[in-house]
This record gives sequence, structure tokens and C-alpha cells, in this order.
Amino acid sequence: MTDLSETDQSGPTSPVSLDFRGPREINRWRPLFHWLLVIPHLLVLWVLGVLASVCMLVALLTVLFTKSIPDQLFGLIVMIYRYSWRVTSYALWMREDYPPFDFTATPDDNGMDPHTVLEIQYPEELNRFGPLYKWFLALPHFVVIWFVAIGAVFVAIWAFFAVLFTGLYPAGARDYLVGLQRWTLRVQAYAGFLRDEYPPFSME
Repeated sequence: MTDLSETDQSGPTSPVSLDFRGPREINRWRPLFHWLLVIPHLLVLWVLGVLASVCMLVALLTVLFTKSIPDQLFGLIVMIYRYSWRVTSYALWMREDYPPFDFTATPDDNGMDPHTVLEIQYPEELNRFGPLYKWFLALPHFVVIWFVAIGAVFVAIWAFFAVLFTGLYPAGARDYLVGLQRWTLRVQAYAGFLRDEYPPFSME
């Protein structure tokens, strides 16, 4: 597999982009203590999760009545996804740098975190009736992603012991975990009314 620290697998033309860049060398003690260090971010994420639910409801209504999402609301939703990705990459001990407490609500990544990238292009117009059926069309993705996520548990365990004993994050494990996050984000963007393009069944 290609090392994701060098290449963005989501493609330069993708309206939904997620990537991770960083060295595979990780201090061996990191897997033992990252769960503790990430607690402040998890508390923030809990609050943002509640906010995201409200934002999604408002987005549903604005798409139904105006065929668009206000750009400030769109940027806020993308910020929550971006914040979650930064915290996830740290919680999975992919990186040593502590993720920033950054709440810049923009569709484009501001580069505050040099290791993670998450962007969703803002659409000028959306299908008015998309919120009524997108969740149904996305069901096959959710089913497959559920099984892929089960595999991710074993991959994370493999990465845990690999870092613990070698100080090196396995390239294959990181590709798998980042790919799962990328696929999930595309489905979230579709089912969450942010984009109209049906996501591919792909982790690339």
C-alpha cells in the first residue's frame, strides 16, 4: 500500500477530502497513555456532537425549503467533522503532536494541524428532496462500513503492539484506518445533506 504520509488517496478532484500526513515513527509509550491525554478533547467532542445534531436538523430544513445550506452552518458542520478526525488520529496514536483546540468553521482546512486534512466543498445548490431519501440510499454503505469497522478493531490492536514493541506504526494498519475514516466521511457528507454525489464503495 502507498504511505498516506506522502499521497492523498482521496484524489485532488474529490469534493470530500480526508488525509493524514505524518511520520510512522511513534514513541513506544504513546499507546499506553494517549487514551488519558485525549480526554479533554473527548469532552469537547461530546459537546460538539450535541451541536452537530442541532445543526443537521437545521440543515435538513434549509435544504428542503431553500435547496441550500447557509455557508456559516455548512462550515460549522465541517469543522465538527474536522475536529473529530484530528482527535481520532491522536487517540489511535498515529501522531505525537497534540491536536489543537481549533474551532475555525470553514469548509476548507486551515492547516492548523499539519498531520490531518479534512475538507468538504461547499455546494451552491442541493437537491431539495435529498434529505427525504438519502438516508435510505446510504444504508448499504452503513452495513458494509460496520463490518469494515469490526476489522478496524483488530487492525488497531495490531498497531498497538507494533508501536509498543517497535516504535513504528505499520503502514498497512494506518492505510486501513485512514481509509475507513475517509469512506465514513463521504457517506456522512451524503447522508447528512452536505453533498449530492453518491459516495463510492471505496477506502481510497
